[in-house]
Amino acid sequence: MSVPLPPIPRRRDDDHGPDAVRERIELCEEVAGRPLPFLRGATVPSAEARGNVENLIGYAQVPIGIAGPLRVDTSAGIREVFVPMATTEGAMIASYSRGMKALRGASARARVLSESLSQHPVLLYANAETCARAAEIAREQVPRMEELTRSITTHGRLVGVKPEPIGRRLVLCLSFSTGDAIGINMAAHAAELCSAHLAECTGATDRYVHGEDVEKRANTRASIEGRGRTVVCDATIPRDELERVLRVTPEQLVAIHRTYSFGFARLGTENQLVQSANGLAGVFVACGQDVAYVTESATGALDFEVTPNGDCYASAYLPSLLVGTVGGGSAQGTAAECLALLGVAGTGGANVFAELIGATVLAGDLSLLASFCTHEFIAAHERLGRNRPSTAARGGDAT
Repeated sequence: MSVPLPPIPRRRDDDHGPDAVRERIELCEEVAGRPLPFLRGATVPSAEARGNVENLIGYAQVPIGIAGPLRVDTSAGIREVFVPMATTEGAMIASYSRGMKALRGASARARVLSESLSQHPVLLYANAETCARAAEIAREQVPRMEELTRSITTHGRLVGVKPEPIGRRLVLCLSFSTGDAIGINMAAHAAELCSAHLAECTGATDRYVHGEDVEKRANTRASIEGRGRTVVCDATIPRDELERVLRVTPEQLVAIHRTYSFGFARLGTENQLVQSANGLAGVFVACGQDVAYVTESATGALDFEVTPNGDCYASAYLPSLLVGTVGGGSAQGTAAECLALLGVAGTGGANVFAELIGATVLAGDLSLLASFCTHEFIAAHERLGRNRPSTAARGGDAT
């Protein structure tokens, strides 16, 4: 069991002054068990960006704050963490912190339900009959495809092959385990090798490694089958705690969620969470993830129910969360420090990282929906999100 964390230090007089920032970074260093020089402002050596960016000129500066403490039962036991989030949206981190406070006494539990990265190359044939025969051959060639995958990776493997003939086009649905990395480069390379081998065996007239491309786009297939890591976080929040922290009742949350569900049905959206993209983008930027995967990762579903005891059951389901704790930008600069702060850096950390993100998404949606119920949303943004041009910067009087 993790040691309970103290509240995040704040100063009413000047919470953005050097003393307030120093208190928080010192706390984060204590929690991470290591210095955090890059979060303190040290320059990242330009050589560390090799392989991640071309024509390097510097580093973007996005403010990073901490939300929490977040307490959640993960596959590695109960974790209590501060969640680093990079954002320029005032009030966002305060909102997530409020939701995390509501979850503290709710026995929140998060788990990765499944993990695999899918690729969908497409092969073309002269007609539907030839395509159907190619699908049968694809099933026979699974051992060879597994061998081709093993030839290019030590940590990934081919775990599923499902040929889907559609007229004269064959969608070759390949699923890979990727360890603690997102693994997209490995999976794409393996998909290229597997599709090329099948094309040679079956006389395909053409093939495309991304023929049915789900990469970095919301899509129904990923919502149903899952892609990356499928995560669920749920909690039962006592009624009195919900009313004390969020100033709402379980009945109010159920009612507003019913209205949102009606709206989502009209929109035909794959994302039935409320502000998942906010939390995901904040954590992704802070922790060196590929931010374009927010498009896929933000899809999911939210559920609320009044329990027989009158408490509030809440859950967030994310079927296609694409994150990693090795590879990409995860080992560099502030990203490595933020992953260390969460206790998930490196090998063995990806599933717990995904579970902490699932709990973060649930906390954010709880807080935001509550603020809609109490009509506090606008007031909070007016109070905390007033980063507006000054009179001097505009060159005139404020109006």
